[in-house]
Amino acid sequence: MNSHVPGTSKTAWHASALGAASACWLKSLDRIERTTVADPAIRVMQRGIRALPLGGMRDLLRGRPLGHPLHPVLVQVPIGCWLSAAVLEVVPGAQRAATTLTGVGLVGVAPAAIAGWADWADLPPEQARVGLAHAASNAAAVTCYALSLTARLRGRAAKGRLWSLGGLAAVAVTGALGGHVAYRQAVGAHPAS
Repeated sequence: MNSHVPGTSKTAWHASALGAASACWLKSLDRIERTTVADPAIRVMQRGIRALPLGGMRDLLRGRPLGHPLHPVLVQVPIGCWLSAAVLEVVPGAQRAATTLTGVGLVGVAPAAIAGWADWADLPPEQARVGLAHAASNAAAVTCYALSLTARLRGRAAKGRLWSLGGLAAVAVTGALGGHVAYRQAVGAHPAS
């Protein structure tokens, strides 16, 4: 007995479901772009970051010597560590390595975040709004992984794995938000000075 709708294939149904999910996601992002409620706080934060006496360090943080933003390069450390830790969760006897990778990922967050804020400070309102949502989901991921590491170090491996799963979900959301800012909103290479 065939359980799918006559005239459609399972592949077509999956493509349709993916298309619907994608449309919903993009509609949510468009809503974030147009929501002005955080604009006063965004302007204050951006002015504050731009006022920091960083000198030539600002260009380095923004990736000018590379010809493209530094932030996407630096996020590879926490994302790579946390994804690798998730893989090791299912490898017998690898929990210690997963704990180490969770910690290294947390250490790698600071440079990535600093470079990200340096870029964010110069974004126009639509991109800055999505960038702020990106930062909030980053904070959620870091919180989950910090709680995971704490649980693991206290000998609560199962609780640590659960917090890691939550962190990985937040990483997926924040990556999608960051990708939206970088690619759909076309925030990319900085002009050479």
